Amino acid sequence: SICALPAEPASAIKAIDKQSVHQICSGQVVLSLATAVKELVENSIDAGATNVDIRLKDNGVDLVEVSDNGRGVEEDNFVGLTLKHHTSKLRDFSDLTHVETFGFRGEALSSLCALSDLSVVTCHESSHVGTRLVFDRSGRLTQRAPHPRQQGTTVTLQQLFSTLPVRHKEFQRNIKKEYSKMIHVLQSYCVISTGVRVTCTNQIGQGKRSTVLCTSGSPSMRDNIGALFGPKQLQSLIPFQQISPTDNIKEDYGLNGEELPKDLFIISGYVSQADHGVGRSATDRQFFFINKRPCDPSKVSKLVNEVYHMFNRHQYPFVALNISVASECVDVNVTPDKRQIFLQEEKLLLAILKSSLLAMYETGVNKITLNHKLQLSGSMYASPPNPLKNMQSFFRSSEKINCPKPFLSFPGRTASESAVSPLKTSLLNKYGHSSDVDTDSGLSEQRSTTGTPETLCENASKLASPDSVLDEFGVKNEPHNEPAVKVLTDLEPAGQELEAVVGPERIFSPEAKKHTTSGLFDRHVSVHKKTQPLQFSMTQLASRMERLKTQRREEIDQEPKYRRFRAQIKPGDNQSAEDELKKEISKDMFKQMEIIGQFNLGFIITKLKSDLFMIDQHATDEKYNFEMLQQHTILNGQRLIVPQNLELTAVSETILIENIDIFKKNGFDFLIDEDAPVMERVKLVSLPTSKSWTFGPSDIEELIFMLSDGPGVMCRPSRVRQMFASRACRRSVMIGTALSVSEMKKLVVHMGEIEQPWNCPHGRPTMRHLANLDIISQD
Repeated sequence: SICALPAEPASAIKAIDKQSVHQICSGQVVLSLATAVKELVENSIDAGATNVDIRLKDNGVDLVEVSDNGRGVEEDNFVGLTLKHHTSKLRDFSDLTHVETFGFRGEALSSLCALSDLSVVTCHESSHVGTRLVFDRSGRLTQRAPHPRQQGTTVTLQQLFSTLPVRHKEFQRNIKKEYSKMIHVLQSYCVISTGVRVTCTNQIGQGKRSTVLCTSGSPSMRDNIGALFGPKQLQSLIPFQQISPTDNIKEDYGLNGEELPKDLFIISGYVSQADHGVGRSATDRQFFFINKRPCDPSKVSKLVNEVYHMFNRHQYPFVALNISVASECVDVNVTPDKRQIFLQEEKLLLAILKSSLLAMYETGVNKITLNHKLQLSGSMYASPPNPLKNMQSFFRSSEKINCPKPFLSFPGRTASESAVSPLKTSLLNKYGHSSDVDTDSGLSEQRSTTGTPETLCENASKLASPDSVLDEFGVKNEPHNEPAVKVLTDLEPAGQELEAVVGPERIFSPEAKKHTTSGLFDRHVSVHKKTQPLQFSMTQLASRMERLKTQRREEIDQEPKYRRFRAQIKPGDNQSAEDELKKEISKDMFKQMEIIGQFNLGFIITKLKSDLFMIDQHATDEKYNFEMLQQHTILNGQRLIVPQNLELTAVSETILIENIDIFKKNGFDFLIDEDAPVMERVKLVSLPTSKSWTFGPSDIEELIFMLSDGPGVMCRPSRVRQMFASRACRRSVMIGTALSVSEMKKLVVHMGEIEQPWNCPHGRPTMRHLANLDIISQD
């Protein structure tokens, strides 16, 4: 017989073929347009170029080309130029500790071959004529031909990410964000690369090629900063002055008693002055370097901003700092983009930075600086308040309310009836809730001997349902047409017939009527209309209650076994409470909410299925009015007598021109001359004004920063939001206003019509979960 060979197991472990490995890894090396341009610019600088020219088409979607005047590529290196892990900068792993160039792993050009159509034109310094090289997806040389060129290299990428369809589509969809991030990365190389002239141009469609940024090749970092960001930025900068860390700061970082290495770190560069108005509204101009390599040291940047905020709370500094350290004390081979870096003695670096910055800012804290121009900007006017970081209590009222006792008003009752009923006070006491409440502190700061927020939830739910009050006293409630809240006291023995007074306000037993003249009940007892016998049996009531409990248990068994709302009503749980509401409450649910009543003339109690919620009437109305103002208000502009030159960078000018409609809706108007030099293409001709509010160039810069992250999305400067928040507050329903059922319903329905209904513009919560009636009944 012939024995069949055993089939290979389906789960056998085998090596991935080299082509697939190359494609997989390449997608992890080059992640974005910024990474692609960064790798090519680094190659040019490593080649000793003094002139680097970056050319883009359609923001980099169609073409990315980087040309330099460096040494060029020798003919012997043509074949290995784009092969994986082929490099002239390393021979073995130990060489990593002495790497002084930007690139060293031999991955960039090989990965770019796998992700785009790559070609190279190069002329080595020893050659008389250039050569054009074409490579396939694997990095193999497929074509070579003579090509006229002066010394240097040009690398051209066409259709970046076209080999990865999903990423390519995402790349095209988010190209404006990708482009902005690429420019920011390119700016960092422009700042640090002294003696190198860097130019970047972009062409949209068949339009004119425009300059995005340009440096002059100066040997000074300060000159590079001026070329990129204009002379106005230079006027606000001070050189970094390094000092040794003080004893107190060394103690803070646990460095006392240690022998610290001297001159391990040498820090140079520039930071903004701490004067208000010369800082920035965002961290968009902060550049950090380790041995002239751009990087993202999170602890260093956090420290710099924290120290700056000690002297200027509302702005962020411009930062360009280079940290020189021995190469064996730093590891740059952490992530593919080399932006994350590991440092030895990092605590010492932070201590030096903090001591130096404090010394620099404290010496100038009492000085009046006159070396920068007076600007028409938001800094000339009242500064915006510091955003709320921690609310002192939940639903803290913005106004004092003259309300001696907590009360819950119901549909069909006036506020005074709800507030002063002694019977209701006795019910409150019965359920374990003291009536001594600090009305200014809202619900979270009750001075109750036995009551807690959970107790209040239970009390509110019981008081909110007339049927539950009657059931508590064992009385069957017959339906009638009067809109009354019915309360019964003084139980009679089981099995007896009870005669009750039926009226629009209350039902009282005959025994209770005897005490009406003695002052036990208030003056709102109604005149008799008719008498009606009520049949009552304790046995029937007990049987009915048992059936209802059994039915509810069956319903609960079929529902999910987790509590949807766990957060408590207290400041520490604000974030988790908001997250729960976002998860469990959709916008259409607000229309389904049943209005139970109004608590303390400030909070609306609503019911959705078995859940009770509390809504701050002022906060929710304020948020609705605020969003309506945000969406529909067009600010009018006030024309300037003379157009003002804004001295924006090329990137900022481009963002402004592309989003000109959003600026016009915010009341800004400009004179645009695209043929003018960079930083002179945009001039301000009209500023928004509204009563006492005036805006300026700082608001324009803030808008530009916001639009760089979300191009085309309608947004407002923070001071415009502040103005809208102030107006929305004044026109909203105030705490202390009694509302009808329809008015309360309108406020609740509005919550489902706005984008973000969970917090008012000033940070106060609009809504919190009170209790689940099923859980209360089980307890």
